[in-house]
Amino acid sequence: MRGRSSTPKSRLVKIAQEFREFISRGNVVDLAVGVIIGGAFGKIVSSLVNDVIMPPIGALMKGINFNALFISLNGVSYKTLEDAKEMGAPVIGYGTFLNTIIEFLIVAACVFALVKVVNKIKRAEPPAPPAPPKSELLLAEIRDLLKK
Repeated sequence: MRGRSSTPKSRLVKIAQEFREFISRGNVVDLAVGVIIGGAFGKIVSSLVNDVIMPPIGALMKGINFNALFISLNGVSYKTLEDAKEMGAPVIGYGTFLNTIIEFLIVAACVFALVKVVNKIKRAEPPAPPAPPKSELLLAEIRDLLKK
């Protein structure tokens, strides 16, 4: 094999070094942390929506299950959405769509509240500028007196 100056082992070492440099860059690590935190936050918000917020909304709506609301396009009446799908009927699951919109609005509100809290924490008031030394104050007074 002419023209190749490196051995397969040295190429692997070089690739490993490049990979290590790539992984150790701050933005890759930050992205990984963001994805992990985002996944965990998504689970928290899903639980909030499904286990805390939607049950009272369902109770206010007199037990209506949004996911059960659908329109059968073939004119046949089905007891549940699952029955219609099982029979292969074309359906418009508008209840699932409404549920998804409600969940989105709740998630958006949670993210908004989280961002607001983070911004409040980050937004520390800038320190007041230090007072000028007495010598500068005296010089400014002399200057002002001389102007008069």
